[in-house]
Amino acid sequence: MAFDRHGYPDRIKVILDTNALMMPLQFNVDLFEGLLELLGAYDALVPAEVVYELRGLSTGYGKDAAAARFGLTVASRCTVLPELTSNVPVDDKVIMSAEMFNGVVVTNDRELRKRLIQRRIPVVVLRSRCKLELIGK
Repeated sequence: MAFDRHGYPDRIKVILDTNALMMPLQFNVDLFEGLLELLGAYDALVPAEVVYELRGLSTGYGKDAAAARFGLTVASRCTVLPELTSNVPVDDKVIMSAEMFNGVVVTNDRELRKRLIQRRIPVVVLRSRCKLELIGK
């Protein structure tokens, strides 16, 4: 059984946003190793809507499309959450997932980060393009 960084057997639920899944290629960071180092034992969760967003982005050309294609491979290593029934933006679904699982969200999206902190949901961000940092709560 894996323990979190405080020695508790409960695993931290980590919800990954679209740009979090694109980070490994864009900034050459090992997302999973960084989260393990920062949080201890965790379960990586990806809302289905994030996967749909990555699929849409991956059909284009350029760096963002390549990062989105790579993000889909990263997402395949995570647990994909079922699609939520409400018709709201993807960022709202990320927030809803974080509240549902009492989890931590990984994102570099400023607006989403601001909304998460207002709701007292912890956020993991990329600092200095190389290191993950936990902010909030």
